[in-house]
Amino acid sequence: MAQATANGITIEYEDHGDPSHPPMLLIMGFGAQLTLWPIELVEALVDRGFRVIRYDNRDIGLSHKFDGVKAPGLIKLTILSKLGITPKVPYTLADMADDGAGLLDALEIERAHIVGASMGGMIAQHVAARHSDKALSLTSIFSTTGNPKLPAAKKEAMKVLVTRPASMEEEALVNHGVKLSRTIGSPGYPAPEEKLRDRVRESVRRSVYPEGPTRHLSAIVADGDRRPMLKDVTVPTLVLHGEDDPLVPVEGGRDTAASIPGATIRTFPGWGHDLPMELVEAIADEIAGHAKASAS
Repeated sequence: MAQATANGITIEYEDHGDPSHPPMLLIMGFGAQLTLWPIELVEALVDRGFRVIRYDNRDIGLSHKFDGVKAPGLIKLTILSKLGITPKVPYTLADMADDGAGLLDALEIERAHIVGASMGGMIAQHVAARHSDKALSLTSIFSTTGNPKLPAAKKEAMKVLVTRPASMEEEALVNHGVKLSRTIGSPGYPAPEEKLRDRVRESVRRSVYPEGPTRHLSAIVADGDRRPMLKDVTVPTLVLHGEDDPLVPVEGGRDTAASIPGATIRTFPGWGHDLPMELVEAIADEIAGHAKASAS
């Protein structure tokens, strides 16, 4: 574990692999700590010849918290969005992309392969668009474009995502995390109960900060439709998506690939909105293969 000052805030990060190898920046999603990138996937990418950096986004994990900064509630955000009004929010996805670019600067990394999952995919899209000089390639995982015409998340998936835990006691937090994981996870690759509970418990003991996701959500809604920005992305792009994702339906991935010139897409049946152990090797192959092809 280490910390760096980037974009004016403190960012918690981990740096894995040989520093001389091509760098790869992993950006995690909504309300998720860096540890949601399975260490098995990190190690698989290191084994494939990359220096892999994963980090906590602002307002989550062990990175800077924007304590006391109010964000619009979900109802207000939804109404304003439907009216076509951009809400005033504490920070934007573009700001979060600047965090990632700033972390690369702090680590004296000129360019890196950018990989983002879910909201992290949205942030990665901004990195590729705003900081194309820092991006060797882009991989967008179970993310989307913000196109309002795309299918919405399943109601049960969105409900559990925005519902707060019953209490701040450890067991209640673990139960909530397990329920979330089961609801949005891969129907074709259900995690064993004991391993899932252990993983959630480790996350709870590392950090709990319920206020951060509220500001994350406001940044997502305020970002709107990214398709006009995506048409100008020039870095080689790969889109990975599960065909059974209940939170960000696969149409979001297809729209992402269609919106970025030259992008390719690979979908997997049975894959939901998580990174199951059974798919780690296949996902690592896809990411590494794309990154290596981009560099050739």
